[in-house]
Amino acid sequence: MNANPKRFPVRLNVKKGVVDMSHGAGGRAMAQLIEELFVRHFDNALLAQGNDQAAFDVAGGRMVMSVDGHVISPLFFPGGDIGSLAVHGTLNDVATAGARPLYLSAGFILEEGFPLRDLERIVASMGKASREAGVPVVTGDTKVVERGKGDGVFITTTGVGIVPDGVTISGDLARPGDAVLVSGTLGDHGVAIMSSRENLSFDTSIESDSAALHGLVADLVDGIDTIHVLRDPTRGGLATTLNEIASQSGVGMQLDEEAIPVKPAVEAACELLGLDPLYVANEGKLVCILPGDRADDALAIMQAHPLGKGAAVIGEVVEDEHGFVQMRTGFGGNRILDWMSSEQLPRIC
Repeated sequence: MNANPKRFPVRLNVKKGVVDMSHGAGGRAMAQLIEELFVRHFDNALLAQGNDQAAFDVAGGRMVMSVDGHVISPLFFPGGDIGSLAVHGTLNDVATAGARPLYLSAGFILEEGFPLRDLERIVASMGKASREAGVPVVTGDTKVVERGKGDGVFITTTGVGIVPDGVTISGDLARPGDAVLVSGTLGDHGVAIMSSRENLSFDTSIESDSAALHGLVADLVDGIDTIHVLRDPTRGGLATTLNEIASQSGVGMQLDEEAIPVKPAVEAACELLGLDPLYVANEGKLVCILPGDRADDALAIMQAHPLGKGAAVIGEVVEDEHGFVQMRTGFGGNRILDWMSSEQLPRIC
């Protein structure tokens, strides 16, 4: 949809303009912002209807819905930005139910004075990520708050998807004897954010792993019909995610430290920053739990996908009435990976 020159005789000044209160007031300025910026980058048939909602048909089956709020700082970071992250994060939450994501919505809270050039950069990135994933943004909302009452931009995204017949994947289905796999190296996203925030530089570039995982999930679901749990280890990292699953399923976990993939640069950065990579956020990694006799099959499927080349079997589910997540260390001892007691990295997603 192209902007109507009769409605807006002067185009939005993206290069030098800033968000002002009129952009959230419901009048001509807001209509122009939506049409010349959001609609231009998100353009699709459902959005072009111009309604306050999107109406669409879906095939029969179980639906999945997930919502995410994004408050990351900084807004732009190595490997991504708040726009692409908002798309990837919500798609991944929908996909880890074994679902095929269908549509997204996006709500923006903008701070008065936020540069329009930065807003366009974010929206363009978001549109690109949604097109690459094949999942359009079909409805949304925009609000503006006074200068000093926000922090540039906050984004809330909602995703809906449909689960194939016969697929039941849930955090309460882990069973003793199951294998625990991850799709690749851990801690990349959190360390990329922290190094950018603190203006740190390393010999090796560390970039966020932010990515849409629904293609990898689809390959796993198509190839294996006994997957019990899928989860993306975001805030709190792998350790927190496994504690959540152990609690839901009433089981324990036994991991092998030497099997857990962490890039040397990330490990070194964590040592410098006083972080534990097992508790650092990821935005493009997958935890898969399934019967132990299918672990090799799942590993092969993961490693055949571009987002799973670094996949590894890292442990197993065990009986444990206490629900402990434990790890055999490289020194031969055993370490309990407890829930986090404080926030390692605020504003990480």
